[in-house]
Amino acid sequence: MTTRIEGFGLGLRTGHYRDFIEHRPAVDWLEVISENYMVPGGQPLRNLDLIRRDYPMVMHGVSLSIGSTDPLNFDYLRELKALVGRIEPGWVSDHLCFTGVDHRNLHDLLPLPYTTATLDHLCARIDRVQDFLGRPLTLENVSSYVSFAADEMSEWEFIAELVRRTDCWLLLDVNNVYVSAFNHGFDPRRFIDAMPPRRVRQIHLAGHEAHDDYIIDTHDHPVCDAVFDLYRYTVQRLGFIPTMIERDDNIPALDELLDELAVVRTVAAEARDVRCRRAA
Repeated sequence: MTTRIEGFGLGLRTGHYRDFIEHRPAVDWLEVISENYMVPGGQPLRNLDLIRRDYPMVMHGVSLSIGSTDPLNFDYLRELKALVGRIEPGWVSDHLCFTGVDHRNLHDLLPLPYTTATLDHLCARIDRVQDFLGRPLTLENVSSYVSFAADEMSEWEFIAELVRRTDCWLLLDVNNVYVSAFNHGFDPRRFIDAMPPRRVRQIHLAGHEAHDDYIIDTHDHPVCDAVFDLYRYTVQRLGFIPTMIERDDNIPALDELLDELAVVRTVAAEARDVRCRRAA
């Protein structure tokens, strides 16, 4: 069974459990960090089950390490599949990156070289994971701070080809596009223009930490005006896609996030109006 996901969501964080259980705020859906609930029991799962009764959910992982040269971790995948059966999420996502090598988890989302060899490696691994889970993966573009001398194509060309070859879905992180564009000096709209509209399943918005000549993707600030501008362009270009705010540090009270989500709704509505006028 696949849960239908529409509208605007938030990431579920432990400090907001009581709000969602007791007050049921007006959020269309929630994204949960898969690894937080891949446990045999306890309070996290009890809270998850209570909240899941009232809210559709999607699952977002940080440990699949789809780009690693290590063998796929089928113990991890079995636990992931069990959680899928429990939650019945709209989709299961992770990051287009690697998180470790030589069986060591480096606890970071590390970028990949954009080469034909990397594409071949990824496509085979994605196909195996999708076959095991019995559903397509949704993969997110990561922010990056370095590029590889071996790169043979742009990140957006790489992603578009990956989707074509595997039938996976995309989680388009607009903040990550903005961060990488600033750090590497490309026009973020070129990235958005290259995304296949029918394969983008979800959008992330988040805050970052800006320095003079680089940006760090921190998820500890509100979404800034420049990222909202890029989100507006994204909706005008691709149409509306279920959108959420990610906040992983300096997490405010839920009411503050709900106010920010209301701004997201307004920006999306304005962008859809522009798109409709252009199409008329």
